[in-house]
Amino acid sequence: MERASERLRIDKWLWHARFCKTRALAQQVVQGGRVRVNGQRIDKPGRAVGPGDVLTLRIGAQVQVLRILDCGTRRGPASEAQGLYERIEPGADPER
Repeated sequence: MERASERLRIDKWLWHARFCKTRALAQQVVQGGRVRVNGQRIDKPGRAVGPGDVLTLRIGAQVQVLRILDCGTRRGPASEAQGLYERIEPGADPER
């Protein structure tokens, strides 16, 4: 069973992982319906995510599919942020 500390609000995770420059922008991305968690569209920035969840993000013209590896504890440097997720290539099995 996952501990509560292993989950984080989606807006905060997007900010920690450096997909959005501010939490306010991350909230707008989520509320705009541009994020799916495990295939399900979400619009609540308070939705908790954690390791193993698969995110589909549409930011600008790009669509990215990611698997969360860690929640992180802060918005650190880019090298630290890249350790929070792995990209899933199109056509790959997201359940892997």
